[in-house]
Amino acid sequence: MSDKHRNSILHPTRRQALAMMGVVGATGLVMPGILGRDKAYAAPPSAPKGQVIIGFSQEPTVFNPHMLHIEVDEGIHFSVFDPLFNVDPEGKFTPALAVEVPTVDNGGISADGLNWKVKLRDGVKWHDGKPFTAEDVKFTLDLVVDKDFRSARRAGHDQVRDIKVVSPTEITWRMEKPYAPYASILAATFIVPKHILEPEKDRNTAPFNNAPVGTGPFKWVERVAGDHIELAANTDYYGEGPYLERVIYKYIPDLTVLYTQFKTGDIDVTGLQWITPDHYDEAKALEGKTVQVVPGGTVESVTFNMEKPQFKDPAVRQALYHALDKTTIIDALYYGLPAPTETYMPQQSFYFNPDLPKHEFDIEKAKKLLDDAGWKPGEDGIRAKDGVRLSFSNSTTAGNHIREQVQQFMQQSFKDVGVEMTISNLPPAVMWGEYWMQSKFDSVVVGLDFLTGPDPDTSDYFLTSSINAKGGAGQNTWQYSNPEVDKLLAEGGQVFVPEERKKSYLKIQEIIRSELPFLPIFQYATIRGRKKGMTGFTPNVNNRIDSWNVGSWYWEEA
Repeated sequence: MSDKHRNSILHPTRRQALAMMGVVGATGLVMPGILGRDKAYAAPPSAPKGQVIIGFSQEPTVFNPHMLHIEVDEGIHFSVFDPLFNVDPEGKFTPALAVEVPTVDNGGISADGLNWKVKLRDGVKWHDGKPFTAEDVKFTLDLVVDKDFRSARRAGHDQVRDIKVVSPTEITWRMEKPYAPYASILAATFIVPKHILEPEKDRNTAPFNNAPVGTGPFKWVERVAGDHIELAANTDYYGEGPYLERVIYKYIPDLTVLYTQFKTGDIDVTGLQWITPDHYDEAKALEGKTVQVVPGGTVESVTFNMEKPQFKDPAVRQALYHALDKTTIIDALYYGLPAPTETYMPQQSFYFNPDLPKHEFDIEKAKKLLDDAGWKPGEDGIRAKDGVRLSFSNSTTAGNHIREQVQQFMQQSFKDVGVEMTISNLPPAVMWGEYWMQSKFDSVVVGLDFLTGPDPDTSDYFLTSSINAKGGAGQNTWQYSNPEVDKLLAEGGQVFVPEERKKSYLKIQEIIRSELPFLPIFQYATIRGRKKGMTGFTPNVNNRIDSWNVGSWYWEEA
């Protein structure tokens, strides 16, 4: 890198500001070899036609995209709403409600990264026929930082100042300080209607939250709780598509049943949690189906609630990591498909730290760590210290039979070192509701996408102010707090050049690996299945849900 690319982080060059927008440099995740890219497909239909049934093992329940939610809810968000711009499988930003992605070249961002101007599409309508304008964008950006609103994320948005509606199709603001992740945050910020939500006294309980109105390719039709959600084509959509008349998200909590319904044709696409590895050999040979192994950014881990007394001692967390037989779990239960990892950062990311200590399964080391830290076995063999018994519950989604086997495996290994782990699984809507978001659990087996799009910022998960259980806004559900990590996240957010930014994120990964608020197991390799003829389905490691581009899907004629 030449010297001109190493200017002060507070005065980014034109190239640096462009880097912030993800248009130069290795800034994030790139999906290698998108499957089926080179195949020629028939043209999509001229009018919406047919339907697709997508099976989810978890039930979408949060329909306001700015309230606390998990990945499965984004299946609805991407279908019903639009952001200003999207992020594609290559990690590039593409216009959505904005006419163009703001850059220095087009005048959308000032050279110092502080002043933003976004030009919006004209003629876009909300699903109720009202016009979309810059007022809706301003309302959305104000809503997510409203202290009375239970916002899923304030980090990044809290740097926005002086929002001005210049015209119905133009909006400007300034950033309090340069903030490199903001482009990716905006790509995950769905715009909501001012005319519906502004009059509501309490936007946390507004009727909109159960019957959303967006600008997206599909309109809300109905939800049958515990069964399915139906959406219909938005024939006034400004973009390409939609090409389907209906999209049905079907809730099937048992993963074996999900696979069976895919095999029999009752569902067209296996969405979250896809096809389990124990069915892969059979699935890939099914007639009339397309089955692919797709790398994902999700990391599976055993997560601790750091405010529980059992986990406050770092020696306990380190000992439990030594007692976790990751290799056998991956090979025996996941058929060797996922890649073991020591970090939350996907291995495809430019910011991935390959030099972290490698996990070692060693029961004797685990025992010694606990012995040395003063955790002594009681008469029943379970260790205790200062009146705290080394006993805790572990929870995950009921019906995920592979995770349930992982839990049983862990239970035995932990017992071997004098630790009692009980299993307490819950239906998805309960598991990932307040129990997870408000840190009511002891420990959890969970898969998380830590990044927002391709950006390496993880303020939403590691910043002290992102602890919901303590009044923050974010997904720091393990209640992890480290002033050095807070400082590194702030510093990394102000650096635009990837090579310079990398230093902060390598160090954060090093700290997290040392302190172990969660035990990383593997990065996902997911088995995606769909009926042959379903066209437009494109894996995107930069988004958390398969149906991120469902408006582009259609059935290819035989």
